[in-house]
Amino acid sequence: MRLAVVGAGAVGRSVVDLASEYGHEVVAVADSSSAVVADRTGGRGTGVDSDAVVARKAERGIVGDGDPEDALAADYDVLVEATPTTLGDAEPGFSHVRTALERDRHAVLANKGPVAERFGDLRSLVNDSDGDIRFEATVGGAIPAVSTVEDIEPGHVTAVRGVLNGTANFILTRMAAEGLDYEHVLAEAQDLGVAEADPSFDVDGTDAALKCVILANVLSFGAADDPVDAREFTLDDADVEGIRDVPGSTLRLATEDGRTVRLIGEATGETVRVAPRLVPENGTLAVSGTQNIVQIETTHAGRLNISGRGAGGPETASAVLGDVGRLE
Repeated sequence: MRLAVVGAGAVGRSVVDLASEYGHEVVAVADSSSAVVADRTGGRGTGVDSDAVVARKAERGIVGDGDPEDALAADYDVLVEATPTTLGDAEPGFSHVRTALERDRHAVLANKGPVAERFGDLRSLVNDSDGDIRFEATVGGAIPAVSTVEDIEPGHVTAVRGVLNGTANFILTRMAAEGLDYEHVLAEAQDLGVAEADPSFDVDGTDAALKCVILANVLSFGAADDPVDAREFTLDDADVEGIRDVPGSTLRLATEDGRTVRLIGEATGETVRVAPRLVPENGTLAVSGTQNIVQIETTHAGRLNISGRGAGGPETASAVLGDVGRLE
């Protein structure tokens, strides 16, 4: 498959770097201010020089000398949307995907915004296109949460819950292990690069909530006999509580009782909730560090657990490229 990659952060660069290992060719790459498009004059030609693109981004902060619009207009089979997540109108990611679908091309998203905030609009665009969308990478990095729910069939899934943010989980794990308070561990996480300078997106539960909103949309639309009857979820529909106000004393008391605290998100076809919860200290949901876990409740197969790395460039890129393979 010929890929146009829009977004040159950790995920986009990893897609560019790894695409050939999955049998795909990158024909265009764009960041917010530049682009490079393969010269395909006179025939099929070759893709962009992936090593040169990655090196140029690291050294000069750009991927090429072209305009970002050049990548959207390139001759590709699949657009990879890997720009940063934005809320509300989910722009510019939504428009990038719309452009691909209006050209009857496929789109694979690592960007959570369009799927969490404008899922109904995306489905409408897909209905009018010969292209399709995939978005495994928007939930849990390398963990195949979305595809597993789809394989089971959403009508046979009653709930999906789990630990879906590595930064919050690292902080809670360290607080419990060392008996430290939130602010101390947050500073440590920032020093280690686990938490951003502004950690709000992670510690306030927004990131986990977006992932749960996406899962709720998959459940709602997948289970509906007619998509018109499906309930569309956005972040505004989520009940969200973060970890800023979890005191170290709560974790110490929980440990004495054989329990611990994790930021747990849960999605059904009717509700989305994210909040710190007490869980058994040695239970399935008590994953440590930056690990994530997804727990799927089914009507016939019982409870399924999938755990692994929920973030990271190569990890998330593997989910993107897996989705590309599903579109072949």
